[in-house]
Amino acid sequence: MAGKIFYRERHKIGEKERKPRFKLVAVADVNINFYADHLRKKELEEIAASVGADLVLLKAPKDGKAKEDEIEVKE
Repeated sequence: MAGKIFYRERHKIGEKERKPRFKLVAVADVNINFYADHLRKKELEEIAASVGADLVLLKAPKDGKAKEDEIEVKE
């Protein structure tokens, strides 16, 4: 079974800012250490490909309540 890397979009970032847009949330079944909390999508994809993990985007609802059907698994 491949590991999973969970991430979400950052909330306090503007449209034109040149800062990493995604926040690392959790890692499951992968022996890896992260030294940054905010990463770019390309960086996440490269890390996941090199360790054989799947990326899981956690979508934050606008009302603040999470629903199970809003989690997308990228394989």
